[in-house]
Amino acid sequence: MIEDFTEKESDILEEVDTIIVSDIHLGSEVSRSKQLLDTLLQYRFKQLILNGDVFDDLNFKRLSKSDWKFLSYIRKMSGHKSHAHVIWVIGNHDGVAEVLSHLLGIEVLEEYLWNDNGKTYLALHGHQFDSFITENARLTDIASYLYLLLQKVDSQEQQLSRWVKRTSKKWLQLSDSSADSAIEYAHKKGAQVVFCGHTHIPLIKEKEGILYCNSGCWTDRPSHFITICSRNGIQLRECF
Repeated sequence: MIEDFTEKESDILEEVDTIIVSDIHLGSEVSRSKQLLDTLLQYRFKQLILNGDVFDDLNFKRLSKSDWKFLSYIRKMSGHKSHAHVIWVIGNHDGVAEVLSHLLGIEVLEEYLWNDNGKTYLALHGHQFDSFITENARLTDIASYLYLLLQKVDSQEQQLSRWVKRTSKKWLQLSDSSADSAIEYAHKKGAQVVFCGHTHIPLIKEKEGILYCNSGCWTDRPSHFITICSRNGIQLRECF
């Protein structure tokens, strides 16, 4: 059953061209899918980019009611009568793109390149630039399993598991190295702006004339997302 997300005439929605979110991790104990849906319903947008790790894994039994409601919203947005275009860029937790496309009726891409207002933009999840997970696949699987156990025994606010996630990423100095690699890749693609997720650390960084924007995640408080519009440009926003 698809939920009714019809906008009320009395609603005053902020208009933007594009919204970019990443690392929602549906099915995770710390996913903030309800808060994300409430946030999206405050905007009118032409394009919604889900920039990877929408799922924590493909075990749908772990999905909460809020997770299913969010997926119902995405299916509605991707329908023919919607005013918005939904683009799903695959992340390392999402599984196989072809499977997701079949299940959700949405085209899932490895990366997304588009042009607007005289600029070329590139969106990709960013795990491609994480040498640790590419070189230590087995260790990464073990760490993910242990982290899942921690989430289950952690307090309701998930303070400990969120802290472990943040500090481990920083310890690997993942954020800066991923940004530099993404900027180099964007240069090869002819893009002036590149959007990533994966690190869970919101960041805007410019180097060699290329702007790198990381949209953070929806497993931490505050959560972050990116908006693009001709009036205000690129903005990194947060939701408590």
